[in-house]
Amino acid sequence: MSFSIPGLVARVAAGSALGCVLMGAGLAQPTPASPPIAASASAPTLAQAVDSAWQRAVQAREADGQARRAQAERAAASSLWAAPPSLELSHRDDRWQTSAGRRETEAGLAWPLWLPGQRSARGAAVDADLELAQAAVDAGRLHYAGLVREAAWAIAAQRAEVGLADAQVRYLQGMADDVQRRVQAGDLAHADALAAHAETLAANALLLAARQRLAASQSQWTLLTGLQLAPDVAPSAAASLQSPSLPVESHPDARLARLALERARKQLDVVTTSRRDPPELLLRLRQDVPGRGESAQHSIGIGVRIPLGTEGRNQPLAAAALSEIDVAETRAQRTHERLAAEAAQAQAAVRATEQQLQAERQRAALLRERAGLIDRSFKAGETPLPELLRAVSAAAQADAGLARQHTALGLAQARLEQALGNLP
Repeated sequence: MSFSIPGLVARVAAGSALGCVLMGAGLAQPTPASPPIAASASAPTLAQAVDSAWQRAVQAREADGQARRAQAERAAASSLWAAPPSLELSHRDDRWQTSAGRRETEAGLAWPLWLPGQRSARGAAVDADLELAQAAVDAGRLHYAGLVREAAWAIAAQRAEVGLADAQVRYLQGMADDVQRRVQAGDLAHADALAAHAETLAANALLLAARQRLAASQSQWTLLTGLQLAPDVAPSAAASLQSPSLPVESHPDARLARLALERARKQLDVVTTSRRDPPELLLRLRQDVPGRGESAQHSIGIGVRIPLGTEGRNQPLAAAALSEIDVAETRAQRTHERLAAEAAQAQAAVRATEQQLQAERQRAALLRERAGLIDRSFKAGETPLPELLRAVSAAAQADAGLARQHTALGLAQARLEQALGNLP
């Protein structure tokens, strides 16, 4: 998706129905609204915000730990021995029996050996773990990209509301001042001044509520990303959004599910090649002393210990590995179906939102023209104030709807990018 820095509020407010009414009425100058959180050259991009959010995420630490464990497993799989060697020590004498001075001392080492094919199978499983760890990082970053996109567009929507509410307050305040002058001149009744003042107070209350919602959205943004500023975002006009070009298989979630299935199969290979515990090569040094005054005798012994594999040992391991494969296959299939459905829904949402935006734009233009006509009629003394207030309120609501539809289109496009697996 294409994001740009120009403010959404300024664009919407400058071309809004309320701004045109202001110019037509001559009651106030239509200046773009200044949101409490202004864009600046130091405002981060969406990509920078995603990086910041990922660095703060617990999931990032889990992914790093998974990668470190896989690296440690790789080092173990590259060893010459299937397990760490062990040292054996034993000593016997007849001190508590005949006390004839007979002694026997033995020291030995045991080296576990790889079974045929076991080392390569374990190495392949470790490689699958490393790829899975990297895929988990990519999928996690995409997840946080979705959270950042939602938060950024929530702030954009709140900025638009604050800008429009501020413009409406300034217009109503100017109109209330004009009404008060006409009341003092005897052209209007005092009740009209009270109504205009009441409308201004109501608009001020809406402005305060909008600013409060904007502050809440900004607080959520800071909690998510650790950043004080949020980027200004705008809907993209890229035609490529109309036809997704990325296949579902390229989505990080699909790749993660596929690698999890591959890892499960590699684990089954490890179980298959490890039908018994590793055999051990034994080397022993022995010293025998037959009795007092007799010379010691030394000997060297070499042996092999071969554990036997039983069904009681192997069946639970094989069943667990097969069960993991079955779960991984089902998860991969469901993930593929989910991603395809989400991409289709997001694409349909973009098209529907574009049509709604066009309708809102036409509606705002009609109410803008109507408000301007009624304003001129009010100035000429041909239309009562309540009708003007209703026309201005309808135009303001249309402008708010148009601004919301602008942000809705941008959010729909962002969700399409998210469904396609694209990072900002």
